[in-house]
Amino acid sequence: MSIISKEEAKKILEKALSYSKADEMSVSLGGGRTSNIRYALNSVSSGGESDNMSLLVTAGIGKRMGSATINEFNDKALERTVRRAEEIARLAPENPEYMPMIGPQTYLETPMYSENTAKMDSEFRAQVAFDSVDACEQKNLSAAGFMQDTTGFSAIANSKGLFGYNKATSVDFSVTVRTADATGSGYVTRDFNDISKLKTRSVTGIAMQKALASTNARALEPGKYTVILEPTAMGTLLQSMMSGMDTRLADEGRSFLSKKGGGTRLGEKLIDERVTIYSDPMNLEAPSEPFAGEGRNRTGSFLGGGGAVGDGRPQEKITWFENGVVKNMSYSRFWADKKGVKATPSPTGFIMAGGSQSLADLIKSTDKGILVTRLWYVRMVDPKTLLQTGLTRDGTFYIENGQIKFPIKNFRFNESAVIVLNNVEALGTPMRVGGNLIPPVKARDFTFTSLSDAV
Repeated sequence: MSIISKEEAKKILEKALSYSKADEMSVSLGGGRTSNIRYALNSVSSGGESDNMSLLVTAGIGKRMGSATINEFNDKALERTVRRAEEIARLAPENPEYMPMIGPQTYLETPMYSENTAKMDSEFRAQVAFDSVDACEQKNLSAAGFMQDTTGFSAIANSKGLFGYNKATSVDFSVTVRTADATGSGYVTRDFNDISKLKTRSVTGIAMQKALASTNARALEPGKYTVILEPTAMGTLLQSMMSGMDTRLADEGRSFLSKKGGGTRLGEKLIDERVTIYSDPMNLEAPSEPFAGEGRNRTGSFLGGGGAVGDGRPQEKITWFENGVVKNMSYSRFWADKKGVKATPSPTGFIMAGGSQSLADLIKSTDKGILVTRLWYVRMVDPKTLLQTGLTRDGTFYIENGQIKFPIKNFRFNESAVIVLNNVEALGTPMRVGGNLIPPVKARDFTFTSLSDAV
């Protein structure tokens, strides 16, 4: 299914709104194509493609809200869905935190769409898998990988005149490479909006090097070590921090941004002064959708259907931490109204400024330390301190006198992103991870608590 145009989407949304008898109504339309290819033991095991488009209708009657979804778009189906949403609204309890829908907004045209990705076909995906597998077979290594590409759109409108439209593409690729005896493992992941930026053979080569270098791993004693966290590992820790920027959580004492005795830590220096983190929907390397919403995938489309869409507030460039100081926090419209401030959407993507050093440069500058490729099976221990626990995996190495000396057995860690960012020694060049831009981070006193036999 091709992406429908802005005009076609607007026509469907306006038709649905024309049937409304509610006090107010919002509608969202999204869909597109998602495709994937999966391989293991150097053989393709599955591939698939799905097309979907769905409409979500939310009716407001007084302070009562009701929603209904549909994936057919003739007049009778649209009217039936609107009536169903209104029926549910009448049965729903009143929402004590209800906020009226917003009117027309101005949205950025974010650079999320790539024609190169939209034109991908099954032959291209097969070539991606071949390039990865062929490189591994030549070295007697085993590859297991997955690539998913999405081309989608989303459109929103309401009875107060709001309308927004966005189209986007994304590509996610990951591969794990194992040695023939399964004692060495390497992992790498990449994601882009434009498939032309993905060089599968060279990316797989990184995982191959890690797999070959990680055999015959030695055990080190658990304890506190200087670490170099590659962007994939650092990104895992940062996700929980950036998803916890909500002011209400902090005001209610449930956040790492809560101040003892009440209030938030807005304006306080919380982390190292070299750390600046911001959101920018227009960033060319890691753009994000132009309007705030929940239930969308990273392309901004509703490929699964049925998710709520948020309130349609425009996304904008926002600095969250500047030179270590908490500069902004997010506000729901209800909490912003309660506090008498501007409502600020949560970050849908984030960019952590880094330095100009490469990963190799960070290694050369390290007397003794540990290089961590990836963190796995990570779980939150304490949301008020952001303490998390998990395991290293797929390539963990001991560094001495600026060189990687030998592979080491994996550790369990207990650590907080706030502590890591307080203990920064150096930052490398950012790269895209999970739709965000994150540098490799060299930090002291990272806590490893026990050994793990996983490779």
